[in-house]
Amino acid sequence: MVQEILIGVERRRRWSDERKLAILAEVGVDGASVSDVARRHDLTRQHLYQWRSSFRQRLSSPDQSVAFVPVASVTTPAVVSGDNAEGLAILLRNGRCIRVTGQPAEALLARVIRIAETA
Repeated sequence: MVQEILIGVERRRRWSDERKLAILAEVGVDGASVSDVARRHDLTRQHLYQWRSSFRQRLSSPDQSVAFVPVASVTTPAVVSGDNAEGLAILLRNGRCIRVTGQPAEALLARVIRIAETA
């Protein structure tokens, strides 16, 4: 087992937001738990929970750069979960995909996207 020893004035590691999001995105991939990801990066589980909470708080405030765009239906319906129902697949920046059928309220869809991006 490799131990990291921090010496000198700076004893804390600094993590960029991009790195934090990349680490948080590992949770759930191939069944990885929060504990697994924390161990892999030599962190405590609490670090990951704090980061997640911090990102959720930042995302819960209205962001003027986030907007919905109109989507036109295509002639062939999308296949969603093996059904022939029409639907929409939303691919997120972290590689996750949200599949939507019906017409959910914009506020609900925005909340689901925010949760999926930070979870």
